[in-house]
Parts: sequence; C-alpha cells; structure tokens
Amino acid sequence: MLGVPSFGYQPATLPFVASDRVSSSSKWRVQVATSPPPPPSTATATTETDVVVVGSGISGLCCGALLARYEQDVVVLESHDRPGGAAHSFNIKGYTFDSGPSLFSGLQSRGPVANPLAQVLDALGESVPCASYDSWMCHFPEGDFKSRIGPTEFYKDLEKYAGPNAVQEWKKLMDFIVPLSSATMPLPPLAIRGDMGVLLTAAARYAPSIIKSFVQMGPQGALGARKLPRPFSEVLDGLGVKDPFILNWINLLSFLFAGVKTNAITSQEMIYMLAEWYKPGSCLEFPYHGSSAIVNALVRGLEKFGGQISVRSHVEKIVVENGRAIGVKLRNGRFIRARKAVVSNASMWDTLKMLPEDVIPKSYSDKIKTTPKCESFMHLHLGFDAEGIPDDLGIHHLVVNDWEKGVEAEQNVVLISVPTVLSPDLAPPGKHVLHAYIAGTEPFELWEGLDHKSAEYRKLKAERSEVIWKAVERALGKGFKREKCEVKLVGSPLTHQRYLRRSRGTFGPELQPGKDTFASHSSPIPHLFCCGDSTFPGIGVPAVAFSGALVANSLVSVSQHSQLLDAIGL
Repeated sequence: MLGVPSFGYQPATLPFVASDRVSSSSKWRVQVATSPPPPPSTATATTETDVVVVGSGISGLCCGALLARYEQDVVVLESHDRPGGAAHSFNIKGYTFDSGPSLFSGLQSRGPVANPLAQVLDALGESVPCASYDSWMCHFPEGDFKSRIGPTEFYKDLEKYAGPNAVQEWKKLMDFIVPLSSATMPLPPLAIRGDMGVLLTAAARYAPSIIKSFVQMGPQGALGARKLPRPFSEVLDGLGVKDPFILNWINLLSFLFAGVKTNAITSQEMIYMLAEWYKPGSCLEFPYHGSSAIVNALVRGLEKFGGQISVRSHVEKIVVENGRAIGVKLRNGRFIRARKAVVSNASMWDTLKMLPEDVIPKSYSDKIKTTPKCESFMHLHLGFDAEGIPDDLGIHHLVVNDWEKGVEAEQNVVLISVPTVLSPDLAPPGKHVLHAYIAGTEPFELWEGLDHKSAEYRKLKAERSEVIWKAVERALGKGFKREKCEVKLVGSPLTHQRYLRRSRGTFGPELQPGKDTFASHSSPIPHLFCCGDSTFPGIGVPAVAFSGALVANSLVSVSQHSQLLDAIGL
C-alpha cells in the first residue's frame, strides 16, 4: 500500500459499509461542498463503449476517470444506488454517514511521491478540500491518552507508558526507517503500468532520481532495502525491539493500515507509513463533507472528460466470446459491449462468480478459491445531540480492550470516528455523527444463513454490537447516552455482503508477505482486467487508487501515458 488508507483501512485502510438502512429504490444522496453534480443516470443509453468498468469503488472510479482523461469511451456500472463502493456515504434524518474510510493522509500532496489518489485527482484537475489535525485519542488498558504524530511527541507517551528502554528502541527503529523511506516509493505511482512500457514511463524517465535515492541511503540503507518485500516483524526482530508497549503499538498501527499484524504486512508499507507519520510537520487530513467528497471529485473528473456512470446497474455476467471478454450482461438482460476491455472492480471471488465456468482455467479458479479472506466488520452509525459531549472530543478514538488477546482477536479493537468534529455540516446544527466499527475480525460463520429481517438476526446484532456501544461510551464520556441517539444503525457482515457485493462480507485477501502474492491486474481471459483490494498492492485507499490507475495506464499507449505525466509535471 502506497500511502495512508483509513481506519479499517482504510489507514486510511483500512473497512466499510452502510448499515441495514436503505432500499434499492432510494435515490443517490450525498452531500458535497459546492455545485453537486447531477445524480448519475440509473440507465445509460450506451450499448457499446471502449471500456466497461464493473463497480464504482475508489479503484473503479480512478480507473474509469483516468481512461476518460485518456479520451477513451468508458462507462462505470454500479449495482448500488450510489457510487463509491466501500467509500460511499448515505443520509438519514439529516445526518450524513460515511460507510468506510475515515483516516486519510496525503490528499493535498503533489509531486512524484504524492499519495496515489492525490496524483489521480491532480490528473483530473480535481481537488478535495481537507481539514488538518495531528492527533487521536487512545483508550488502552494502560489508560486514556492523546497520541500525536510527528518526530518528538510520541517519545513522551513512551516515557509514561512503556518500559525504561522504550525510547532507545524507538529511536533505533526510526534511525533504520528514515534512510529507507525514499526506497519505498522510488517511482511516482501514476507512472506505473502493467506491461513492458513501464521501462519508458517509469524506469527510464525516473532513473536519475532512483539512483540518487539509493546513493543517499548509503551502503547500510541499500542493504536494508532488501527487506522491503519481507514481513515487518523481521525488521523488528533484527533490530531487537522487545518493549511490549512498542510491539503492541506497531501491531495496532499495522492493523489499522492493512487489517493484519506485523508478520503479515510488508516492510515497505510500514516503513513508508511510519516515516510519513513521524516526520517533522506531519499531519492527518479529513475531507470536508466526508468520504463522499472524494467520490464526488472522481465522478466529476469522470464525467468532465466524457465518461459515464450508471447506478442501479447490476452486472450479472461478464460475457466471454471466442476466449476473450467482450462486454457485460446486466440483471435486466441488457448487454453492453466493450470494444477494448472489461475491468472488474469487484473482489477476486465476486469476479469469478460473474464468469462462465467453462472459460476459466482451473489453476486460476483454484488459486482464487483457496486464497484466504480477511474476516468482516461490525458497524455502529449514530446521530445524536452534541450537548454534554466534550468540546475537545477529537475526531478519532482507538479502543483496545486487552493486549494479551492480540489486535486481531474478535471484539477486541474498536475504531471510532466523529467526523462532525472537523466537518459539522455532516449533521444538523448542534448534532454529531459517529461511525464506530470492529474491522476485519468479525467471523462470517456467525451470520451465515440468517434472514436479515428475522428476530434472530436482530438479536445477534444487538449482542455483537454491545462491545462497540461500550467503547463509544468510554470514548465520549458520561455526557453520552445511547438512549438519546436520534439515529442508531448496526451493520453486520451480511450488510457488507448485501450492499457491497463482497463475498462473505470480507475485508479482502489475507496474504503473507514473502509467501503469497496478490492477484494480477491482468487475467487468463484476454481483455479482462481487475483492480481493487484483491490486486497489488492490496487493501487501503491509496493502494486501490494505485491499482485502478495502473490498469488505466496499461490500457492506453505509452505515448498517451507519457503525455499525461508531462501534463501534470511528473
């Protein structure tokens, strides 16, 4: 992952669905800063286009919008009644809720090492105004405290909550990380493509800067660069980091970035993120008007360059003829032909379901079927009066109940976002919206086969959400009363599965660095490509933006790609 996803990472990583709340007939409703675009058509007149993109998650929108920027005819098809996938927003009783990403960084960045999403927005001539902040509240077994990003503030936390050698261990870790950080993203994400043309758009174009970065690292840094594809736990072991608080903290950050512990996240990702968060002047960002501001910016970019988006357009099948993907068939029976390619922004498992079994190589289908899935989510969306709530509440809160259980244990880590702290327009005057969730650890087996309208389902939701309620009460203090909430919505793995079309409500693939690899953006079926969290570089907002951009770049000529890079100064 090449930047900050969101909590649940969504580090920006890390996770994402609206609760059981709107019917498929409800209208697309998202709040935007200014001049909202007209709602996408629920049916497009297009019967033939250059590229069909299945799914309007951030990756699908990045891919579709860039293709439109490259002057390709493109249509993005979305099954839900609004775009955004895991990053969509929804409105109830005047409260606007984000369904997923809540922690962002680098949306305002520019230049070669900018966040991949920021580079895509720059290419589209779009921007997302953001509020900046530098801290979040931690509610740990050791106590409650505010954690700040930056190079010095964290040392104060270590001195208070960690062992006597913690400061020295952290300094040793950062001394190793900082020289390596330039090697984690030596090429601008938008310069990457999935064919040999990358030798011209990336390798040759940026060879001087790559050589310079490795020279600046020195022999020790260059030697350490060999560890970038390996699990970050190997870096910690090699440096002799043993303080329990630091190990717990790093595991928690890894879990927030990618939904996994340090033994399952690449050193490249962790080094990039830690260097970004603990450098001078570091800050986090929250887009005014929530994640819908990002979705709307991508939709504006898509439509500005002639692309189309169609919601309530459920793709039933990817049509394969003479061994190649030629288009898609919708649930209503309509066929849309793709002259150049079909791009699936669905997960690898859901993409497989849309393909005819007789055209899929057994080795390909077996690999997908045996790829382990991350577990799912529990969500709590609340709308309530701000009276009695501390003025210095803070936008984000992390609650860890028991370090001994591990951050990946069920019902142990709760992530809380109160976006109205920075963007009060998301609620009526004097009110707050809150999104709390358990990310990537809720077993689907507990929910499998339940009718979402049944009393049994409602009972299980009440039971499994209780730990989230208690975390919210701890974070917000005595002034918060659950019975006074004007909106109470609980989302389950079945919610994830239903609204996001995610197989078993999963967060994404659970892979081991150095052992497993993400699915390729290409497929064994000619003219069928894939983007999103199932593909390299994996889970998280920056990662999926990179994935969508890579596929778009791969579908145009090297000349077109180079002209775009020139146009945005990369």
